[in-house]
Amino acid sequence: MNESEQRFGEFVLVRTRKHTAELVLDRPKAMNAVSTDMARSIGAACDALAADRDVRVTVVTSSNDRAFCVGADLKERNSFSDAELVRQRPTARAAYTGVLELPMPTVAAVHGYALGGGFELALACDLIVADATAVVGLPEVSVGVIPGGGGTQLLPRRVGAARAAELVFTARRVEAAEARELGLVDQLVEDARTGALELADRIAANSPVGLRAAKRAMRLGQGLDLRAGLEVEDAAWRSVAFSGDRAEGVAAFNEKRTPDWPGE
Repeated sequence: MNESEQRFGEFVLVRTRKHTAELVLDRPKAMNAVSTDMARSIGAACDALAADRDVRVTVVTSSNDRAFCVGADLKERNSFSDAELVRQRPTARAAYTGVLELPMPTVAAVHGYALGGGFELALACDLIVADATAVVGLPEVSVGVIPGGGGTQLLPRRVGAARAAELVFTARRVEAAEARELGLVDQLVEDARTGALELADRIAANSPVGLRAAKRAMRLGQGLDLRAGLEVEDAAWRSVAFSGDRAEGVAAFNEKRTPDWPGE
């Protein structure tokens, strides 16, 4: 795959390089506050990425040097009537579920603030890479709402119910070192974008069929009892056992060479 760029609306840019896509949150003047237009663009970008079989990993990054994303655009929200807020809700949800449901592994690169909906975009990814500038949190109860982009469900799955409750109920912001200690982020690196792209390259070297099936098995198995989870795993195994990737992977191993994945 050659390097390319595609813009989705005014505020989202997707760059592709080899088999890695970079979904860039690109509303720097507003620190990537998610407006209705931006939410619509995130959803559209995710739809396009989900349909691109060449993409093995997606990295979510920011064009702003102070923030990954500061959450919902509260200035816009303040202008909404109740009816307008209800109408906007499906568009907002589609942005977060779009990232959550991407079929390939996803990595968030958190530099600066990732608050509210911004942290929820990161939580929707499989892995979160951050640097020392990172500040994360779900402060929604401090403005009279709740985390509505998946935070009440994704955070407990990541750090446990009690720890998630403390973070949501206090609305506190967590700086990088503590965030790593609590498991709110997975890696602390010198530069979040560079580290996330390097991790993506390591992931992308592996079978695209295997990567998608492994993600599907882990996601579908969450919350199931062990017996049911193993059935999910078995179904995912059967979906790859007779694939071209499996044949190529075994052949390359025996021939002591790098696999040339057919991706099917």
